[in-house]
Amino acid sequence: MRNKLLIVLPIALLIGITLYLIRNETVDIDSLQSSSQDTVFNNPANDSTQSNEPITVIADNLNIPWELVFLSDGDLLITERVGNVIRINQETRTSQRIDGVAHIGEGGLLGMVLHPDFENNRYIYLYLTVRTETGLENRVERYVLTDNRLTDREVILDGIAGASNHDGGKMAFAPDGYLYITTGDAGSQNLAQDLSSLNGKILRIADDGSIPEDNPFNNAIYSYGHRNPQGLTWDENGNLWETEHGPSGSQSGFDELNLITKGGNYGWPIIRGDQTREGMIPPVIHSGASDTWAPGSTVYFNGSIYFTGLRGTALYEARIQNNNVSEFTVHLDNTFGRLRGLKIGPNNQFYLTTSNRDGRGQARDNDDKLIKVNPNNL
Repeated sequence: MRNKLLIVLPIALLIGITLYLIRNETVDIDSLQSSSQDTVFNNPANDSTQSNEPITVIADNLNIPWELVFLSDGDLLITERVGNVIRINQETRTSQRIDGVAHIGEGGLLGMVLHPDFENNRYIYLYLTVRTETGLENRVERYVLTDNRLTDREVILDGIAGASNHDGGKMAFAPDGYLYITTGDAGSQNLAQDLSSLNGKILRIADDGSIPEDNPFNNAIYSYGHRNPQGLTWDENGNLWETEHGPSGSQSGFDELNLITKGGNYGWPIIRGDQTREGMIPPVIHSGASDTWAPGSTVYFNGSIYFTGLRGTALYEARIQNNNVSEFTVHLDNTFGRLRGLKIGPNNQFYLTTSNRDGRGQARDNDDKLIKVNPNNL
């Protein structure tokens, strides 16, 4: 009898361990904790076997991640607002400090985008806050990715007022080949209506910083009357959509999803919510006076616009039909805390970043995180 027990017990133990591992193969979103400070990116180029997992933490212990882009080899670049560009692959995590970044409040190292012909020219664009003799300034700089380092720094666009709040910072190359850039009002509301200022605007420039001939005001401005625009995306018909922070403090709320037209005036600080004024364009949808999204990054996917929420601590989905929102859904409500970054990665998976270490959230274990979400399981 003793001999039989010596044989049966180890087998039962092995079976139990195997079942436990199988049962815990994917992340339990109700009790999610990342366990290692050295977690590195699971290269999405080899990610097809994991595409059915609903939610997976890919990397952790990031320091206020702001933007993320994928390279063709599957590596991922992330900007940290404190001034670092992080490169993550299957085996390593490397960091490069960007000189001169002024991390003050919402300012710092913000947007990042690859040139459409990146495979040939290796151009990467960064949006960052710097100190000048006259104060804080936001600017766009172009770099070359060489031997895993950003080199050949060149200022493409400057003269955007910086501040501890409302710095904008999103960049995206459009289907028309031009670079679009969001800028905040830098805490000076009237700049948003001032066509001699680059603040409170969506800007449009060529890849070398020159001004397209068909820009509406003979300068870099594409649209104006914005408070603090944070997300840009184009739908399948080539329409430009933008997410924007509404007022804060006692007048909090009225965050916006806007359909952007060339030369359009979106009303800040004169109108908000459902208010109208001749010559000004109200949002397609807004959060109302009692709710705050504080929207971050934005993508278009399968007929819907998805955007992250910072104060809203959720992923929002606006179903688009005839340039209107036919359905609005809240996903991942307070699952990970504040969400900022959002990109569609390989195999049409969503990659999100948390922003719980930015001074306005409550950091959780091993924050901030890079998270992969299967949109089919939302």
